[in-house]
Amino acid sequence: MALLVEMGWGGLVTYPNTIQWTDVSRKVDTARGVTITRGASDEVSETQPGTATLTLDNTDGRFTPGNSSSPYWPYVRRNTPIRIAVCLMPTTSGSAPYPLAQLGDDFDDDVLSTTLWPGSYGGVLETNGVARVPVSTVADAGLQSARVWKLTGSQLAAKLVTVPKANGSTNAAASMWVTSTTAGTRIGWRYDALTGLLAAMNQTGFSDASPTNLTYNVVDFAWLRVREASGTVYWESSPDGRDWTTRRTMATPSWVGSQTQAVEFPATRTGGTNDFIEWDLINATVKGRFCGVVNEFPVDWEGLSSTVTISCTDLFKQLNKLPVLKSMLTEEIVVSFPAAYYPLTESTESATAGDLSGNGLSSMSVAQAGAGGTLTLGTDTGPDATGDSTPTFSPASATAGKYLTVDLGAATQQLLTPNPVTVEAWFKTTTTGRAILSLYSPDRQNVQLLSLSASGAMQIEWTATGATTLTVETVAGTSGLADGKWHHVVWDQTPSGVVCVDGVNVDPSIPVAAGIDQRTLEVGGYRGTRLWSGSVAHVALYARPYMAGQIKDHYNAGATAYDGETADIRINRFTRYAGIVSTIIMGATHDPIASQGAGGSGVVARMREVESTESGRLYASRDWYYMTYQSRDVRYNPAPGLEAFQVAYADVETRGVSLADDDQKLVNDVTGTRPGGATQRVTAPSSILAFGTYPQELNILKTSDNSVLDAAYWLVSRYANPAPELREVPIEAYTMPSYAAVLDADISSYFSVTGMPSQAPAPSVRVTVEGYTETIRERSHLISFHTSASITDSVWVMDDPAYSILDSTTRLAY
Repeated sequence: MALLVEMGWGGLVTYPNTIQWTDVSRKVDTARGVTITRGASDEVSETQPGTATLTLDNTDGRFTPGNSSSPYWPYVRRNTPIRIAVCLMPTTSGSAPYPLAQLGDDFDDDVLSTTLWPGSYGGVLETNGVARVPVSTVADAGLQSARVWKLTGSQLAAKLVTVPKANGSTNAAASMWVTSTTAGTRIGWRYDALTGLLAAMNQTGFSDASPTNLTYNVVDFAWLRVREASGTVYWESSPDGRDWTTRRTMATPSWVGSQTQAVEFPATRTGGTNDFIEWDLINATVKGRFCGVVNEFPVDWEGLSSTVTISCTDLFKQLNKLPVLKSMLTEEIVVSFPAAYYPLTESTESATAGDLSGNGLSSMSVAQAGAGGTLTLGTDTGPDATGDSTPTFSPASATAGKYLTVDLGAATQQLLTPNPVTVEAWFKTTTTGRAILSLYSPDRQNVQLLSLSASGAMQIEWTATGATTLTVETVAGTSGLADGKWHHVVWDQTPSGVVCVDGVNVDPSIPVAAGIDQRTLEVGGYRGTRLWSGSVAHVALYARPYMAGQIKDHYNAGATAYDGETADIRINRFTRYAGIVSTIIMGATHDPIASQGAGGSGVVARMREVESTESGRLYASRDWYYMTYQSRDVRYNPAPGLEAFQVAYADVETRGVSLADDDQKLVNDVTGTRPGGATQRVTAPSSILAFGTYPQELNILKTSDNSVLDAAYWLVSRYANPAPELREVPIEAYTMPSYAAVLDADISSYFSVTGMPSQAPAPSVRVTVEGYTETIRERSHLISFHTSASITDSVWVMDDPAYSILDSTTRLAY
């Protein structure tokens, strides 16, 4: 086992695929150990942010913030990305020829193994925890194994730590080969320092006529692998040693099956300045344990000895420090990257309206046409599902009143002119013949206008010549929009001229001249005329053509806030608002979720509402910057014999084991409610008779009363009489034959504790993992699993010998 701790100096977790990782494992104090905590204490508690704590040797000051002599300066700072993994190293067993995957070396003792690498030449060193192969003009060099390996059904993988530079050479290359008994016949990877190309090669006579050449970068090609399976050879790369991308495949050459192979990592240089290539962790199996950020780098001294003990938090930190969400409509528009966005949702105290595009545009101000009329922000109610306040435009006449105007600035003008512009807005009125918004050049030569006709139909008006009278195109099939209700319009100014009203493409071709030099935006009028009476909100401009799916999303956000979309889609939506790269969705049961349209709460709070509504599980992934959401059916009926692992009671690392049978989780009287629905109650009379009343309120985002009843029954059926359970199972995983399987166990995995004492209710107890605390030290990996009884999540299956007895071993699935 090798501990792998890497820092992403200067990287950002919001752009995880660009982080360049630096191995700092040898600076970790493994005597004190690395402590990691994840998950929840039990299944009725929320998962908590995952944390990690470790101590780093700071003798040379490299981890001191602000130290300009640090090799990591200026990036030793809070919120530095960190990832922690355990690398399992293979050992040789059986007789030669051995599967190549059994060749393993972590190079951690700084002494090159003559057993594993007897053919090494040219000054190869094991130093600083890596194998260093000189790329030298003095002599070729190489790390070379004995010829005792077979690639068939096996692999050769390695971490590529450092690549050589060209350094003025006419040739500088380093490789990773699986070699045949014929010189120059080999399979592997070759890096050319002069071109920066990494080639996946199948060489015969030291040549491959059609290699796959890839431009090397330190992120995507941090790990390289050659693998053979079922008659095919695969060349693969990985950023982390876990997730591999296939770069080339071919039919397995005959010599792979007929000959015994050796492994060689050679390097050569002609002219220029010498340097080296470094390799590490040959054939390691990488098990991710933590991904997050460093909270701070506190420097401590004991005499002249310096250490830095860092605490780290997983992706929940990124989510928890985000500002509260605005309405779902606002969030949808913001994550669509508008060039300009004026929600017009300010309060009544505001006299101006601001831009939320993030492009630093000026705020809108109120302009007066003629005399009289009012325009008051925050006095109307926005589109149905947003909860936003919006302005009220109340002109005295079509030419006397107030409207909003803004100079978008030169930068926006330059952005909009060469790009197709898409205009978006929401509007509400009972007055026809008025202007919703206009967009025009400073000289008014180019004008684009959205308005309603005398019949309340959508109109597109424009000029490209400065004409006072604009060309008018009425959008067919849109009359009656002046009905006092909110409507959504999107207009794409490209030659296709697409117009969408209320999420529907009503006219695929409005022949309008594209706007040029558009810089002034007016809302609620045009040149002091045709003043709007009603409300306008969520005005956005995009420097690109419209996107059908996106526009439909925006309409649904304002009209229904996605009322009724399923839980998995809702979770993905919130993580997108948070700027998280992706969410892993596990399970298949995803019920409809009610609207969460109004703003005012954080993204974690919104996701927790979905989690509690669905009896799901939400947590940050431990091996990459993902969120993970599990539906409740992930835990249904764990199959006998398919546990993550088994551990004998005698191997549990504790002096005392408790079988809990208390009322900590007991619930037998549930009152459930939902937005706009009935208040309903479910009880377990036999439980109330035996234990008294244990009530619980259930306020969830269901879309029907029956769904609330189902959720209430699910809660009562699980906890009216909770089964006795083990709540803590500490294991010294490092000494277990099933070490790898123990490391694979995560939240909602289950395992069995066998050989229980005779006083136990059964010889074997099956438990579900809710969370854990682990401490990783040299030759020690203690994991204390927080567990619950797996039977709690057993559901009825007709005619199944284990799961067909209702209210005994199982309950109806929800």
